[in-house]
Amino acid sequence: MNTLTDRYLAATLRSVPAQRRDEIATELRASIEDMIEGRTDGGQDATTAEREVLTELGNPDVLAARYADRRLQLIGPTYYLLWLRLLKLLLSFIPALVGTIVTIVEAAEGKGFGAIGPGLVVALQVAVQIAFWLTLTFAIIERSQTAVDLPDWTVDQLPDAPVHRGIPLADTIASVVMLVATIAYLPIQHFQSWVRGTDGENIAILDPALWSFWLPALIVVLVASVIFEIVKYRIGRWTWRLFGTKVLLNLAFSVPLVWLALSDRLLNPALAERLSWLADADNRNVLGAAIAVGAAVVVVWDLIDTAIKTRRQTA
Repeated sequence: MNTLTDRYLAATLRSVPAQRRDEIATELRASIEDMIEGRTDGGQDATTAEREVLTELGNPDVLAARYADRRLQLIGPTYYLLWLRLLKLLLSFIPALVGTIVTIVEAAEGKGFGAIGPGLVVALQVAVQIAFWLTLTFAIIERSQTAVDLPDWTVDQLPDAPVHRGIPLADTIASVVMLVATIAYLPIQHFQSWVRGTDGENIAILDPALWSFWLPALIVVLVASVIFEIVKYRIGRWTWRLFGTKVLLNLAFSVPLVWLALSDRLLNPALAERLSWLADADNRNVLGAAIAVGAAVVVVWDLIDTAIKTRRQTA
């Protein structure tokens, strides 16, 4: 016969050690028959009673694990917290460090922005390898029955209570990355831009004549802005003094930018050789006005938003 009980026993016994199968089969079958008999004595149909008893016993794989004293988790509660802590620690810096090194090496070989891709791929691969091997190590320890002497928890391990900051770390990192990227782009575009001449030579986006004063001056302002972001984060909240400093830095960058754009001194005149629409003075004026208006809108919006934050945090 191939009854539900037979099928349940077969499903259970396939996951238990071979040397215990006969013993477990006899014990489990007797328990099932007793439970069914107890229900049929109360007037229940035998088929219905069998189905309800097996349902009550639950998943045969779980029952088999209990008979075999086998854990049904990859990493149990004994080692889980240690595994999680080590995983977070290793992933917090190793993939980024390796990816950065690869990017630098690739860039040194002349790949330019193409060096970013291999760096990101390697960082992802390193993260996957760390997660896999660390998890495998803890899974083996979990199943080896090896007693690992873990230190007891003490109150000295309690972290400091989080301090509410008006300047989130994520905002600071985003601002610094954007500023550093802008600083890096200014010299990079002079040697490697997306516009090429008829002979394949690089055509800078910005007028090379600006390197005599304006571009170095703007880089100084950007570097000062990076320092400002770090100092602002260390203080932890907006103050009116910080707001005033931000106004000066924004104006020191945006006013020259707007003036250069409106006076047609920002973009490289050689661009007209490859971009025919820039050869028309009206088109250049429209583009300059668009750059100026865009810069002004960004600055005004940023200062309004900062003023609101400052007022809230100083109230």
